[in-house]
Amino acid sequence: MRVLLVGSGAREHALAWRLAQSPTLTELHAAPGNPGIARLGHCHPVRADDRDGLLGLAVTLSADLAVIGPEAPLVAGVADELRHAGIAVFGPSAAAARIEGSKRFAKEVLNAVGVATPATLPVARPPCVIKADGLAAGKGVFVCRTAEEVDDALRKTTGLGGPLVIEELLEGREVSLFAICDGTQAVPLGAARDFKRALDGDLGPNTGGMGAYSPVPWLESPDELVARIHQPVVLELARRGTPFVGCLFAGLMLTHEGVRVLEFNARLGDPETQALLPRLEGDLLDALAAAASGRAVDTLREGSDAAVTVVLAGPEYPERSDYAGAPIDGIAEAEAAGALVFHGGTAMRDGRLVTNGGRILSVTAVAPELEQARRQAYEAVERVSFEGVRVRRDIAAVAGG
Repeated sequence: MRVLLVGSGAREHALAWRLAQSPTLTELHAAPGNPGIARLGHCHPVRADDRDGLLGLAVTLSADLAVIGPEAPLVAGVADELRHAGIAVFGPSAAAARIEGSKRFAKEVLNAVGVATPATLPVARPPCVIKADGLAAGKGVFVCRTAEEVDDALRKTTGLGGPLVIEELLEGREVSLFAICDGTQAVPLGAARDFKRALDGDLGPNTGGMGAYSPVPWLESPDELVARIHQPVVLELARRGTPFVGCLFAGLMLTHEGVRVLEFNARLGDPETQALLPRLEGDLLDALAAAASGRAVDTLREGSDAAVTVVLAGPEYPERSDYAGAPIDGIAEAEAAGALVFHGGTAMRDGRLVTNGGRILSVTAVAPELEQARRQAYEAVERVSFEGVRVRRDIAAVAGG
């Protein structure tokens, strides 16, 4: 099977790494890919949001399956363009991807199926949560406990453009829960705990994610949650004539009053994917191809091992995501020690691997116990270096949180 993987981040590198293990894979292509993915397949200089360029590439390659990693191409309709040309796609249409592209639309769908979400507030007063309605690369959500934080959030979300959503501030434990969907069925994939804040102790601004661990030992009955949350949403989208094919990712808050859906994403998470995929047993390519053809199968299983992922970011991330040109050392040593190192923002310059983004690398370790995986992940992190590297030191430090 010839596969075209769309995207260039650490999530896509993790997908490429896992897809490359499938016995049914004959060729792996990526657009645009990154230096890590280039070790596994062929990378092509086509942007992830270039609909015409991706269509031409997919047709030229005679791709059997396209797997779209990031959210922006999905919301922009890349999956529609490829499907119209007869190419199987793992990734929702633009209409179905509105579940991520518009928080107001997501609330409307959830209310229609009776799934609980945070209450919408008429005005922004602390405590509250202020969200940009559209895509913001994981940085459009602001938790406001003071009037100053409300003012700051309003300035930043207004700068992003588009409408705002104001919600009650809930207290509880957050978890990311994933399901593979074929348009009518939602098949459980697994769960992970993401660390969104930039600094230790969950301080600082929101980011796209600074690390993750999987499994989530305190999450009870994840399969039942998929049946209660993901499945009715998939059926509602199908009823509206916009079937969802791809990975549906629910960001949940477990409160004393029950589970609340904070948001939906229309794709696998980053960095959750880097912690989840190494734990899965089964053929990922077969599972994605089956969903893309409208027959999701329950063939993937979470293994018994635990995984911890730590993100190495540039010095000014998340304020800046363009940290470029700093040489990167130590990846081979970290991999030799047993870690997986997924490229997120890297490039080759004159034969040298250098930084080229905000979240530069994701270092993942897998072990029988979560604490062991955490220790090994941080040992591997110490082997990797580039000027200005920033790392949270408390990823998975308290698995109950």
